[in-house]
Amino acid sequence: MSDGFRIASLTRIEARRVPFDWQWARDEAAYISGNWARRVEGRTGIFDGRVLLACGWRHQDGTCKVDLFETSYSRFIAYRDAGSPDPAVRNTFAAIVPRSTDGAYFLGIMGAQTANAGQAYFPCGTPDLDDIVGSDLVDLAGSAERELTEETGLAVPAGSAQEWVMLEGDRQLAFLRPIVFGEESGSLLARMERHRAAEANPELAGFLIVRDQVDIDPKRMPPFVRAYLGRSFAGAPPDQG
Repeated sequence: MSDGFRIASLTRIEARRVPFDWQWARDEAAYISGNWARRVEGRTGIFDGRVLLACGWRHQDGTCKVDLFETSYSRFIAYRDAGSPDPAVRNTFAAIVPRSTDGAYFLGIMGAQTANAGQAYFPCGTPDLDDIVGSDLVDLAGSAERELTEETGLAVPAGSAQEWVMLEGDRQLAFLRPIVFGEESGSLLARMERHRAAEANPELAGFLIVRDQVDIDPKRMPPFVRAYLGRSFAGAPPDQG
């Protein structure tokens, strides 16, 4: 465990969409509506699309199997704002963890128009219907790569190992894939900033470089980011499982 998170290494993620009757969301319809009205006031970058959350997960022998269900973004945001009160549901996502050849990690700083304004974390997003392959398979690995490219302009080098770190805690399942890109931090940052500057409506306000423990910021970094970086800088490997 690290800061309340179970951290384990994975070699495979299997995810699928399943039907699920979310009782909490039905019971809290009025709260969800009011919370959404509060959230969108004064912001233009928030859209009530369809997203995927987890309602089941099993981890064994280096593989995690995840059942995801479809719901609205407004329901998800209300659930999160309420402190994630339903133990049957997890906020689930996958992310690439970019690192330079000189050992620096890179986080994206969310723009003022987003639901997570000012927060800094690895390029990622809540999986949505674009991540569904065929009728019900969910490509979490593809979701992570897509978000990386959209937010930073980087692409995972061909042939990179499919090695993941799973963080389970805080009513989240975070699947992180660390990738070292073949550039030093200054060069990598410049490339990402050029991509951001070329965007008409960039989601990110900028990037944050993290080189060691003293750079971990509890005010801007969510718990899963702090848990991952803290363990990494301490040199502790994930649990095997």
